[in-house]
Amino acid sequence: MMTCRKTDLAAARNALILEIAQRRFSLETLETRNSDRLDFHDVAVWAIRDALEEAFEAGRRAASQS
Repeated sequence: MMTCRKTDLAAARNALILEIAQRRFSLETLETRNSDRLDFHDVAVWAIRDALEEAFEAGRRAASQS
């Protein structure tokens, strides 16, 4: 049962990270596609900061719900 819960938490975490990346950076996926054009992106530092702040807040909210 514990493994299932860890898997569910990991899947939820990965989905949230992908959602943030899609919204903030217009990325289709976070999977490696072995193509410089698809795997490397120019991103403004303020966009990175905003995405990290959003991820931090999501983690803070999740911790307070436990």
